[in-house]
Parts: sequence; C-alpha cells; structure tokens
Amino acid sequence: MRVWVNDRLLEHADEPAVTAADHGLTVGDGVFEAIKVVDGEPFALTRHLERLTRSAAGLGLPEPDHDRVRGAVEATIAGQDLPLGRIRITWTGGPAPMGSGRGDSGATLVVATGTAEPWEPATRVVTVPWPRNEHGALAGLKTTSYAENVVALARAHQAGASEAIFGNTAGHLCEGTGTNVFYVLDGELRTPTLASGCLAGVTRALVLEWYGGREVDGPLDVLERASEIFLTSTTRDVQPVTRCDARELEVGPITRAVQESWAQRQTTDLDP
Repeated sequence: MRVWVNDRLLEHADEPAVTAADHGLTVGDGVFEAIKVVDGEPFALTRHLERLTRSAAGLGLPEPDHDRVRGAVEATIAGQDLPLGRIRITWTGGPAPMGSGRGDSGATLVVATGTAEPWEPATRVVTVPWPRNEHGALAGLKTTSYAENVVALARAHQAGASEAIFGNTAGHLCEGTGTNVFYVLDGELRTPTLASGCLAGVTRALVLEWYGGREVDGPLDVLERASEIFLTSTTRDVQPVTRCDARELEVGPITRAVQESWAQRQTTDLDP
C-alpha cells in the first residue's frame, strides 16, 4: 500500500502521518471515498470526487481541490501492480482543539492505495433493528462517522452474513453499512429513493443509468416478498444475495441481466 498525506508521499505506509488532534480522528469530522482500481486505473474517479465535494459541503468542510486529489491518486498508484485495487480518499477537519469545535489549521487530505480481493460471487445479509435517521444532519453523506456501521456489521458477521441491512425511522428499507440494496418485486427492479436516507452510491447510479429500475420507498419487510435481491457498491459491483435473514433466494434473471450489463459497460468507460 502507498499513502499520501498533505502533499507528501510516505516512505512507509505505516509511518506516523496525522496528528493525534486531527478532528477526523477525535470526533469523526471527515468524509471519504472508496474507489476501485482496474488494471492500474481508478474507476469512476470524477463521480467519486463530485460526491466527496457534496459530502464535504454537507459537513461544512472546505471544498477539496480535485486536481490536488487526482495528483495524489496518481502518486499512490504509480509503481504498483494493481489488476484490482482500492483507493481510500479521506478529507477531515484537520487539527483542532479537543471537543466538537473545529480549529483553523486547515483540512487534512489522506490518499491510500493498495491491492484488493474480489468479493464472493454471492452473499448473505441480515436486517438489523437500528434505524437510519433519514432526517439527521449526516443523512446521505459519506462521512468517517462509521461506528454505527461497525456495530451493525459485527452483528451480520455473527450471523454468518457479509452485510447488515438498515431500515429508516419511517420503517422503510434504506441501505447496507456500505452498500445500496436492489430488489425485484412483481417482476420490477426497485431500489430505495435517496429520500430514504441512503447514500447516493456511484454503482447504484450507474446501474439505474445502464440497466434501469424504479426508485421507490417501501417497508423493510419488502425483502421478505422480493423474488431477487442484490447489493451494489464500489468494491462489490453487483453482488447477488442468496440468503436474507432466514430466507433463501435464487440468483434470478434480472440480477444476472444487471450483472451482464455492468460487466459490459464498466470495461468500455473507466470514468463514466
């Protein structure tokens, strides 16, 4: 793995680089993006940078310089053999006094790039009892405040699943800890609207553009009636769900068609 911090490429990925007073570390005051690397090239980098900027604005952080971030991405990719890799861009409030108030030392930018392993062809998920707050200040933002996801994902792992699925305060299906959820009901492909509080996933958006589907909010238990379910994310791409809670599912024709569409389109345009 190679790491770039505030205009400096580290000699060793594990060397000290961020102050203990960084607001991203002390209170989770930061945003981030995870980006797939395919044959040494970042996938959908422009869309990820645009979302990074939206998340930063939602948190009240200064706007990151896209050219600077792109330069850091190039620096961390250079010299690595990455048929499949992962980039993590983190943008925080920077050094600050202890407490919730921000300092005036400027933001911190960290870019780390390393190898990645492909996900399993299909997966299991569980629903969890803790709701997303679709009305909260962080709704729809990709922030570093991930403790809620850590707890939910630990619950999923205990149940032999790789992802936890949240409802929201209205009782509607929302999202996974790091994924968007698609399902098929009455032959129609559906996914929750952004008003549900789910993240505006890059892969989610591309699936809707390249294949289609309807954005609609429905109760969390719609998954009990769905004939097909799949997850989307930057690293999972389009991953079928073969077990949801205690219910077994087949990988159906719509899921397979979406996978085929995804595989064809992502190879023709690395920055759609």
